[in-house]
Amino acid sequence: MSRFFTVIILSVLSLLCGTGARALSFNLDSIAEWGKFPRFVVNTYRWGDKFFNGYDTTFVKSTGYKFNTKLTTESWADGYRFVLPNNKYIYMQSDPSTSAGLYLTYLAVSAGYDVNISKLLGGVDRSRQRFRFGFNCMLFAAEFYMIRNDVGTTIKRFGDKHKPMRLNLSFNAINNYTWGVDAYYFFNHKRYSEAASFNFSRIQRKSQGAFYTGFSIYTQKLDFDFKGLPQDLRDQLPENWYDYHYRVNTHNYAVRLGYGYNWVFARHWVLGVSESPVVGVRKGFVNSDIEKVSFSLYNRTKLSVVWNSPDNRFFFGALGKFDVAIVNEEKTTYAGGVLSGEAVFGVRFNLW
Repeated sequence: MSRFFTVIILSVLSLLCGTGARALSFNLDSIAEWGKFPRFVVNTYRWGDKFFNGYDTTFVKSTGYKFNTKLTTESWADGYRFVLPNNKYIYMQSDPSTSAGLYLTYLAVSAGYDVNISKLLGGVDRSRQRFRFGFNCMLFAAEFYMIRNDVGTTIKRFGDKHKPMRLNLSFNAINNYTWGVDAYYFFNHKRYSEAASFNFSRIQRKSQGAFYTGFSIYTQKLDFDFKGLPQDLRDQLPENWYDYHYRVNTHNYAVRLGYGYNWVFARHWVLGVSESPVVGVRKGFVNSDIEKVSFSLYNRTKLSVVWNSPDNRFFFGALGKFDVAIVNEEKTTYAGGVLSGEAVFGVRFNLW
């Protein structure tokens, strides 16, 4: 429980129990003097803070601030590949688009929202919304995300995989939606901080890495509507694509394995890298009305370069991410990925 909510709860309890506190103080020692129960809660909070956020100060240190807020701008492009029967395949690639977001972090908790701004910048009008909520302490990290990607893309290759047709055919009939929860534990959590390189709430003082493992639960809904293609292209699609649609509606339960490393290559600078395959089972419908259980595979790769000002108040980050999902069924293999680059500028501050 964060100190903020602890103070609120203890304040209410003191009023109800008649502790006689005349003024509200955010100092934990002062709160502990209110009585036995407030002292118990304060001691529990301190134990939890040490257990979840304890670190080796030789390698990691606090920023000195409880809050940070950041503005982000991200350019991203998506790609989709279908391997079809009879040595056929389809490859689609979108033009880059730009989104902007605003995020607020308090201690280990962060939340924010991205919206597409490409049309405002004179680019293509491609709708994309993303909400992210995360918790990142030294011991483990957890995140909740929702991504809706109703975008246009371009068919670049179509037909025989050895001699495909080279096209530049606009394809706008896509409706994709994903939401999920990830949680994972860092084995070398005393010396490695993912928050230093990707969440900006810690400072990595010396280079260090860590293996991590956890779970990932996500829902994947895909809909590609090919019925608007010319007849000669539709004739090459698999027979089991009802009404020329490729659809996926599945729930995925997976184990996430990974390794992260922070390289402190100069004073106030850190380069972070993280690689994480996500392997598990998929339950649901893959281009069929019959529910099936199958193998699922996802991979997440990310890279960052972070600069912190000498007093740690301001920070700047450049992040790159590549996520790809693979869906296999009897006659088709689908691989869809997003490659993105993000610039982040933020400020840290305290309210108490």
